[in-house]
Amino acid sequence: MYLVCVIGNLLIILAIISDSHLHTPMYFFLSNLSFTDICFTSTTVLKMLVNIQMQSKAITYEGCLTQMYLFMIFAGLDNLLLTVMAYDRFVAICHPLYYTVIMNSHLCGLLLLLSWLIFVSLFYGAGLGVYLTSGTAHPSRKGSIASVMYTVVTPMLNPFIYSLRNRDMKAALRRLFSRGAYSQ
Repeated sequence: MYLVCVIGNLLIILAIISDSHLHTPMYFFLSNLSFTDICFTSTTVLKMLVNIQMQSKAITYEGCLTQMYLFMIFAGLDNLLLTVMAYDRFVAICHPLYYTVIMNSHLCGLLLLLSWLIFVSLFYGAGLGVYLTSGTAHPSRKGSIASVMYTVVTPMLNPFIYSLRNRDMKAALRRLFSRGAYSQ
């Protein structure tokens, strides 16, 4: 599942970068969402895979803090990018004639930067405080299944949900694969 998540999101990023037809605000935000999903999943899954291989559940205190910090950053960014993408679609649907004026490259960059800044300023201190004061209760099996669902399954499905049902993205992926086939 981890490999499907990483490869699927990397393909979306490559397709968007390599196809000039997809150099629009919607795909700019989608490529950032794909990058964030890769980081979000990698934050926890890589350590989990090492633990499975080593048959150990150990993590250092510093490693745990780092993992929680990165997990919270990328989870929050995922949500903020989805919000920005919803705003982009709102402008495209409700103000189609002004879309290119409103959603210019300056505003797209600003919205992306604000997504990072808002999340860091709002959740960094609060999340770290909650984590540091929490108890050491052992998670239940249901909690473990839920953790895998939102840390692996959701980011794995995002490429399919947001991209592969899209005609332009399908065409860009076909062009990407056909270029790869011709180069070999």
